[in-house]
Order: sequence, then C-alpha cells, then structure tokens
Amino acid sequence: MVELSTFDIALIITFFAITLFIGIYVSKQSGKSASEYFLSGRSMPWWLLGVSMVATTFSTDTPNLVTDIVRNNGVSGNWVWWAFLITGLLTVFVYAKLWRKSQVNTDIEFYELRYGGAPARFLRGFRAVYLGIIFNVLAMAGVTLAAIKIGSIMLGLQPWETVVYAGVITVIFSALGGFKGVVYTDFILFFTAMAGAIGAAYYLVGLPEVGGLENLLQNENVVDKLSILPDFSDKEALITLLIIPLAVQWWSSWYPGAEPGGGGYIAQRMLAAKNENHAIGATFFFNIMHYALRPWPWIIVALASLVVFPDLASIQEAFPNVGEDKLGHDLAYSAMLTKLPSGLLGLVLASLVAAYMSTISTHLNWGSSYIVNDFYKQQINKNASEKELVRIGRLSTVLLMVFSALLALALTNALQLFKYILMFGAGTGLIFILRWFWWRINAWSEISAMFSSGIISLLIALTPLGAKLFGEDALMPSWAEFPFVVFVTTVIWIAVTYVTQPETKEILQQFYKRTQPGGPGWNKVVKEAKDNGVEIVDSNKGWSVPSGILAMLVGCVLIYSVMFTTGNLIYGNYSDALILLIVSVVSGVILVKLWKKIKANIL
Repeated sequence: MVELSTFDIALIITFFAITLFIGIYVSKQSGKSASEYFLSGRSMPWWLLGVSMVATTFSTDTPNLVTDIVRNNGVSGNWVWWAFLITGLLTVFVYAKLWRKSQVNTDIEFYELRYGGAPARFLRGFRAVYLGIIFNVLAMAGVTLAAIKIGSIMLGLQPWETVVYAGVITVIFSALGGFKGVVYTDFILFFTAMAGAIGAAYYLVGLPEVGGLENLLQNENVVDKLSILPDFSDKEALITLLIIPLAVQWWSSWYPGAEPGGGGYIAQRMLAAKNENHAIGATFFFNIMHYALRPWPWIIVALASLVVFPDLASIQEAFPNVGEDKLGHDLAYSAMLTKLPSGLLGLVLASLVAAYMSTISTHLNWGSSYIVNDFYKQQINKNASEKELVRIGRLSTVLLMVFSALLALALTNALQLFKYILMFGAGTGLIFILRWFWWRINAWSEISAMFSSGIISLLIALTPLGAKLFGEDALMPSWAEFPFVVFVTTVIWIAVTYVTQPETKEILQQFYKRTQPGGPGWNKVVKEAKDNGVEIVDSNKGWSVPSGILAMLVGCVLIYSVMFTTGNLIYGNYSDALILLIVSVVSGVILVKLWKKIKANIL
C-alpha cells in the first residue's frame, strides 16, 4: 500500500472532475435520440475515433495481462495477441468501408440486412443478448478485476470498495454522456494513460533493485524472457505461442476489439465516422498505436518485476492483505507501481483510472446499444420513442455495470478470462470474414457456428472429455485444443450452410446494392439480377479487395517492423534495429502507393 500525497490526490480528483463535466456537458445533446446517444449522429472525424479506439483498448487489465504473459512465457508470449494485427489490418483495408456503407446502427443490425426471415430475427436478438450482455460482462469483469488488484495493492482497498468507487463514477458518466461523451473523454484519457505508462517504465527501470536498463537485460531472471520470437527448438512453445496465433487464431476467433471482419465497439466507431475514408483512417491509426508503439512500456515494467518480485511468494510477502483468490502473476504490474514517487504516482494512478473509465464506458455504451437497438426495439416495443430508447439505454448501462462488478469479485486472473473468451469464439471468425463475399452463407450458418463453438468449448472445459482428449497422456497434445474447436465448428457450419436453404434473391440483391462487396463469391447473384433487369452493381467503383489484402500484408510488415525496431533499440541490438527500420520505411512507401489505389476505388 502506498501513501498518496496531496498533489497525487489533487491530480486524481481533477481528472474525475473533468470526466464528469464532459459527461454532463454533452448529456443534453446525447439524449436527443438513440442515434445521437450511440453513434453521435455519424459525424465523427477519423483522428478522434482512432484515438478513442486506442484509449478503449488501453484498459486496466491490459498491462496486467501483458505482465502475466511476460512473466509466464516471456516477451514472445505476446504473440497470442500480436497475431490479431492481421485481422485488424484486414478490417482497415477491406471491411471498414463496407461497414460504413451498410448504414446500420449496430453491427448486430447487420443480420437483418444480410439475412432474412425468422432465423435472421432470432440471430439478431440472440446475439444482442449473447454479445451485449454475456460476452460484454465477461470483458468488463476482466477490466474490473484488474482495477480490484490495483486498488488492493496500491491503496489497500477491499475488492468491494474498488468496485463501488470506480464503478459509480464511471456508470454515471457513461449513462449521461452516451457515445459522444465516451469519445470526447477518450481523447484526454489516451494522453493521460500513455504518459503514465511511459513515465512508470522510465522510473521503474532506474530503481536501485533493477539497476538500469543494461543491468535489467543481463539479470538472470530476465535473460531467458527477452526473445521476441519463441525458441524454435521448443516445439510446443513454438506451436502454442507463434504458429497457432498466426496460422489459426487471428481469422478463426471472435475477440472484443479484434473481431475478424470488424465488429463490436470497433464497428461502432466505424459506423459513427463521417464517411468511408474516415472509418478506414480511424482503424489504421488504431492498429499502428495499439501494436507498434504501446506494448513496450508494459513489457519493460513486466521484465523489471521479475527482478523485484521474482515469484508469487515474493508478491504475497510484500502484500499480505491480498487474498489467495486474487494472487497471480498479473499482480506484479500493480506491485511495481507502488515504488513510484509522489507526483508520478498520482499521474500513473490517474492514468489507470483513465484506462478503466475509457474501457468500461465504451463497453457499457456498446453493450447498451445492442440491448436497445437489437433487443428492446425489435423484441419488446417496436414503436418506442427516441426518449424511451435513450432511457432504456441508460438503465441497461447501470445493470451491465452491476453484473460485471459481481463477476469480477469471483475471478482470479486476467489470462484465465482471456483464454475463456478466445475458446468461446473459436471457429466463428471465418464466417465473419466470408459472409460479406460469399452469397451462400445464411443465418443458419452463423447460428450453428455460434452454438457449436460454445457447446464444444464448455464440454472441453467443464467435463472429463477435455482431459481425455488433450494432455500429455491423452489422445492429442494440449496445444491442439484450440485448433480442434476451430476445425469441428468450421465443419459443422459449412455442412449446415449446404443443407439449409440460401437467403432469398431479394435479400441478397438488396444487401449487394447497398454495400457493393464485389468479387467472384457474388457472381451468381449479380448475373441473376442482370438477367432479371435489376441493376445492383455500381459500375463507377472497382473491386478493391485484392489491393486491400496486399495492403494488409504490407501493413503487417510495416507495423511489426516498427514494433521490433523499438524492441531491438531497447535491447541494444542497433544493427538489427537499423535493418528493421529500413524495412519499415520501404513498406511504408509501398503502403502509401497501395492506399492511393484503394482510395481511388472507394471514391
């Protein structure tokens, strides 16, 4: 536990006051209609939305998760989420413009644009509850769990105290300000959180126990954790940490903020953009900041924690007030922050509060948008007034906060929750990628994938079947668990697609006319429409997907090169850093040329 100075307390109070002021200031305009409350009237510029995306994923659980990964699996363990850059850039260069063209209010509303009849209505309503409540509460619980650990370690707070203090202010601000309040405050939250993370890393490396960057990198507890790539001689580590994330995970699994084909709160921001180009610009800015620049301050603190707190016993000894049910390697990040001096401590605590409020407020507004637009308005009261919809949105915001807080009190660590969410979404991602470009996919395809993925994951996690199938003495190695779920789910949904009826030609033609996805997967629909004298193709716009995929690959080279240039500079590998810098510059030049070609096809 640390003692906060008057200056530290003043910093934190000032930050809370500014946030609440913004929420109250925009509340009147946000309350005019559901579109204003959830999408800010579709008038947002790319830079503001891009910063908001970054701030939203700058949550309190993210540095804890990275610390947990580094302490258990080394720096290379971060490929479990670094691999999501691929789907992030696919969203940038292929799907962002499609989402903006769709003109839906939420990505769940997409189901009744792409599909028709009772299956589409069921899918929309069920996914609204499934994602807006169940998945959303899981994600928020992970963030709140991190806040609980920070409050316990740094301020000596009981879990319920952290939940009440942080939750009440956040839910008031979120309920009042709506989406516009979230985005405006995210701009402040981003710079506060970034300054706190960099300042903490710089100071903590200089601690006497750590002895500076050079000594840190040579410490016996750290040396074997530094590699950016897994040990290629360790087959299991290579498969688990690199091959599965890069070959399977990025396209097959649904995860909040990294949905294949875009979705969730990322889609919400694309839908709120002024136009297609602003949607693309926002998502590209987010991916650069999220992957290339932000991880290293957290990684440095995680490595330093291995020197100061080499194991769980040392953390427990230093913080005996932490309960056994909350003890984990992710605590090391908060434990390191207790070493900060006055002033910097206040800034870092304010940055952690900023990260918490940004992420939770986004999840509350996003989840509430599903409940209002895709469940209440569709299933309960189709004739609800705009004011009633806003009122339901504010009520659901409060209830989502309550449910997630209760779940957070029962959880132990961030990595545990991360793995559960990945497993539950395993195998569904390919549908989200292909449904825009293959006419044959129907509502039953998505329904079967969603249920089979969830049921298989539950059977493996909660029954003896998992132990019989995966493990040292089982039928398959433990690393095969995720690919197995993906494979079985994919086989099921493809089989269901072919044994069920396709969507009606009216639905398919309407979807194509609005979004203009193009490509050979729609040839049958386009030809049939032409034969019937129905014009659904905009001849003024070319098919930009091949250029988009190439841009995705070049963008991955660019961002990974920048990320690893930074890492090698920190490690003192200057020759490697120079080579990677040259690669990043060349790939950047190529990407600019590709972007001009893609932009020409959009306009």
